[in-house]
Amino acid sequence: MVISVKNLNHYFGKGQLRKQALFDINLEINAGEIVIMTGPSGSGKTTLLTLVGGLRSAQEGSLRVLGRELCGANDKALTLARRNNGYIFQAHNLHGSLTAVQNVKMGLELHNGLSPKAMYTRAVEMLEMVGLGNRLNYYPDDLSGGQKQRVAIARALVSHPKIVLADEPTAALDSKSGRDVVNLMQKLAKEQGCTIVLVTHDNRILDIADRIVYMEDGRLANAPVAA
Repeated sequence: MVISVKNLNHYFGKGQLRKQALFDINLEINAGEIVIMTGPSGSGKTTLLTLVGGLRSAQEGSLRVLGRELCGANDKALTLARRNNGYIFQAHNLHGSLTAVQNVKMGLELHNGLSPKAMYTRAVEMLEMVGLGNRLNYYPDDLSGGQKQRVAIARALVSHPKIVLADEPTAALDSKSGRDVVNLMQKLAKEQGCTIVLVTHDNRILDIADRIVYMEDGRLANAPVAA
């Protein structure tokens, strides 16, 4: 079991402004699974993703990721947890002042024990795997939306993470680029044996999932039946 969520509640704000965002979430995700979370805007999908990813500390219940309890975890524990993860966001979050290969190399900065040369070599190999071997020294402004997102995937996967967390990775892409991006994620993740948790509104990519989890109003729910 890679991710185990039990009776998880989460709140935003304090005092009278305190608002519950997640209610009694129970979810288990196995190694190598591709799980898509879907549901209306504001249903808590991204909140749950950020908690699983150690981007903020879970508050009530239990959230175990790779055997490590993240509920009530301090900053140091969260930092350690994040080292096992690759992140892919809707806004690819590339550094505009760095080339494609430099952006991907950043995905290895947290990992001690690799020489700068080894980091560079691995970054190049990863960009070649995503079909950008001829764009190594291009800056983000000189790449298309789909190419930027492929750089972001390369950066997320270059450290061979155990878990990849993706938040609306196809939202800014046309249907062909979006399909290419998720196919690539699926292929590389299967090759590396990592688990993918992907938040999306994009019904065109649901078929890559081993399982679809539907959220509504901060709760896990049954998907609505199509009319």
